[in-house]
Amino acid sequence: MAFLLDYAGFLLRVVTLVAAFIVVLSAIAMLRKKGRERSGHLEVHKVNEFYEDLQGFMEEMVLEPDRLKEQRKAKAKAEKDEKKQAQKAKKKKSEDNSAEETKPRVFILDFDGDIAASATSRLRHEITALLSLATPRDEVLVRLESPGGLVSNYGLAASQLARIRKAKVPLIICIDKVAASGGYMMACVGSKIISAPFAMIGSIGVVAQVPNFHRLLKKNSVDFEVLTAGEYKRTLTVFGENTDKGREKFQQDLDDTHKLFKDFVSTNRPQLNIDQIATGEVWLGQAALDKQLVDELLTSDEYLAEKAKTADLFALHYVQKKRLQERLGLATAGVFDRVLQSWAGKLINQRFW
Repeated sequence: MAFLLDYAGFLLRVVTLVAAFIVVLSAIAMLRKKGRERSGHLEVHKVNEFYEDLQGFMEEMVLEPDRLKEQRKAKAKAEKDEKKQAQKAKKKKSEDNSAEETKPRVFILDFDGDIAASATSRLRHEITALLSLATPRDEVLVRLESPGGLVSNYGLAASQLARIRKAKVPLIICIDKVAASGGYMMACVGSKIISAPFAMIGSIGVVAQVPNFHRLLKKNSVDFEVLTAGEYKRTLTVFGENTDKGREKFQQDLDDTHKLFKDFVSTNRPQLNIDQIATGEVWLGQAALDKQLVDELLTSDEYLAEKAKTADLFALHYVQKKRLQERLGLATAGVFDRVLQSWAGKLINQRFW
């Protein structure tokens, strides 16, 4: 009996040592893997297949068998002819390096803007990727939705789109719902702006809101002091007593920012009467077209469905690595953090497009 107890104790110690050794090796492997991991990865999907699948399904459901068979034969013949043309073009290209590919390409990006333009972190990687291949014969189409937000953040987002124009690649902006304020600052960079008939466009203005609790504190005999080095380090404050001089400086800063906004829009769309449209107003699609804020009334679906007939469509999406709290199902904490940051931003005199 004693022998069995001794053996069991020995076996338990061996198992414990082996388990500890495996844990250590696993930890080392995870650390090495973490060091090699990137912050995210790029996903690319060919969109033409989506439209082809929709058409094929409708044909099966609607057409009579004989008609469906006839149409399938015609389609197969067209694809065969197209393949022959592609082979000829490829052969010609090998003989003449200046020969172009059979079909142009359309690279599709999506930008769903919030107050902090957080989608910019994905947009920058997607643009870097497509510019490694895109030529002036191709197009970049951005499906843009944004009501605006922080000045510096949307300024960076617009600068990312400007990289496409700088590379001389046509940039098409499609607005199905809203591109206002900072959203329109991004849109105006496009070589062509397409809007749905009831999309909201414009709001070329700047706004800042600062609550002040000075009188409440004074009523309750609470002193609050703000110490600064630099005359205009702080103009309007949340808890201190605001002065006319501070208000005047704050308004001047807003006016200067508005001027930069108007100059940026004018540079990218010189056809606009900037004094007429830079009033902070918002217009629906048809009115925006009349004022030349957009170039055509069309939904992104219509544009892409038509393009799919003559071009290869590729949707790009940069997937960012999830943070630990998101992987543990605590995404709510991240939302709460962003709300606090947004609220804090307002309290430190942030300006918004």
